[in-house]
Amino acid sequence: MSRKNIKERARSLTALRGKTRVELRKELAELRREQFNLRMAAASGQPARPDQHAKATGKIARVKTVLNEMDRADAGSKA
Repeated sequence: MSRKNIKERARSLTALRGKTRVELRKELAELRREQFNLRMAAASGQPARPDQHAKATGKIARVKTVLNEMDRADAGSKA
């Protein structure tokens, strides 16, 4: 992985960590809808660029990671 990609992902995570839970859940729903649409397009014989599915999956993973970090931070502060 190139340094450019690593820096870009770090910026993406920083931006995600600045959002609220509601905003993150909304973004997660949008990303899942996008992933579903890509799957349906591929199934109907009109696939988009092949890298789009992997990108959507990676974005979903990043959003879920930030949500889990927030949950763990809240659980740790309550204990």
